[in-house]
Amino acid sequence: MNYNKKTVRDVEVSGKKVLLRCDFNVPQDKETGEITSDKRIVAALPTIQYLLDNNAAVIACSHLGKPKNGPDPKLSLAPVAKRLSELLGREVIFAHDVVGEDARAKAAALQPGQILLLENTRFEKGETKNDPELAKAMASMAELYVSDAFGAVHRAHASTAGVAAYLPAVSGFLIQKELEFLGGAIANPKRPLVAILGGSKVSSKIGVINNLLEIADTIIIGGGMAYTFSAAMGGKVGNSLLEADWMDYSREMIEKAKAKGVKLLLPVDTVCADAFAADANSQVVKAGEIPDGWEGLDIGPETVKLYCDAVADAGTVIWNGPMGVFEFPAFAKGTEAVAEALSRTSAITIIGGGDSAAAVEQLGYADKMTHISTGGGASLEFLEGKELPGVACLLDA
Repeated sequence: MNYNKKTVRDVEVSGKKVLLRCDFNVPQDKETGEITSDKRIVAALPTIQYLLDNNAAVIACSHLGKPKNGPDPKLSLAPVAKRLSELLGREVIFAHDVVGEDARAKAAALQPGQILLLENTRFEKGETKNDPELAKAMASMAELYVSDAFGAVHRAHASTAGVAAYLPAVSGFLIQKELEFLGGAIANPKRPLVAILGGSKVSSKIGVINNLLEIADTIIIGGGMAYTFSAAMGGKVGNSLLEADWMDYSREMIEKAKAKGVKLLLPVDTVCADAFAADANSQVVKAGEIPDGWEGLDIGPETVKLYCDAVADAGTVIWNGPMGVFEFPAFAKGTEAVAEALSRTSAITIIGGGDSAAAVEQLGYADKMTHISTGGGASLEFLEGKELPGVACLLDA
């Protein structure tokens, strides 16, 4: 896939109506509906501000949650419009539909330097089906399409990909940054390239491991999926998370790494517990020697040293997935140590969204990382080498 795409800076925006796809899928309090983190809204500000400063009329749109049967007042973007208005220090006009009378009238009346936010795109049934009629109706309100919702570019929906069939399509600054760092790490990494993969399941990371075996110098495996690798090599894993169906695949990956000269690092010791609980009794055992009735919940101290040494002289590090059960403080030490090691290295450090991003932020290392991805699922598919529909549809630079 070509990662070199045109951005808002490469096109004339002055006096134009711009349909801007943002990622305003923000977490909300279930009771009050109050936004509990406005990070995603803040992330969209540079592109919005650039368009407004350069005399564009901005028609912003986004999805929020997964409405089941059309409009759901609990998933309205009205609270987002209010918060965006506070952050921009100017009125954000809100449309109570996506392509209905209210949206069309407000879009038609919109002047350069003004911003309109459409209602939740998923209130339209055709959104997730990439319905060409819906895409056409959305595109008809504008003269240019700008995509800045990296968290949604792996989905071929009407507002993320469909509209690009009817309008010139370019990226905003957020997507530009993701393409620069993630695209650069895959297409032309500063070596050695070290990939750290954690999380619970091998099955969810197959494509990533496969693709990275072609480009990485070292692959580090942690988290729950390490126990499937351990069992595949004849180890005892007790009650640890195990995907027995993926043991053959794990063996294949070990062989493939050897054949390609890629270092595949697996845990040499494990912190195991007698229950899946924050206050469980724990002990450190060698990898593959977990007693019956116990389960591995974190990498052990020897593994921590091995993994931290591996990133010390890296040129580029990509990290996706925690090393253990990070939500339990007693079993977060492996994840904490890796985050700290990355904060000290001079390598380009790319954190692939999701739990790894949350860990780095919670531990206060966010400002020490080169790039923290805003899209968990999208960054995973990126690392798999898959074509992302919401990126493929943008004009090449």
